[in-house]
Parts: sequence; C-alpha cells; structure tokens
Amino acid sequence: MTWIFLAAGLGVAGLAVLGAAGARVVAAARGLNREIAEVHQRIRTKETFRG
Repeated sequence: MTWIFLAAGLGVAGLAVLGAAGARVVAAARGLNREIAEVHQRIRTKETFRG
C-alpha cells in the first residue's frame, strides 16, 4: 500500500515540475512576442519616414 502512495506522490510531483516548466515557456513566448511586435513597429516607422 505504501508503494501506491509513493507512486502517486511521485506522479503528482512530476506533473508539478512539468506545469512549472510549461509556465516558464509560456512567459518566455509572451516576452518574445512583445519584442517582435516592437521591432516590427520600428521597421514600419522607418519605412514610413523613408517614403
């Protein structure tokens, strides 16, 4: 019976680690999206001034 609880606990701990890693990936993707949008806006502004 102890092995079942141990296995369930390890499974939950593994899912928590995967969830934390997934949250970091989502946060990094959002930051990258903001940077890309900013650079795109800079390029568009330069093209507008160029003519």
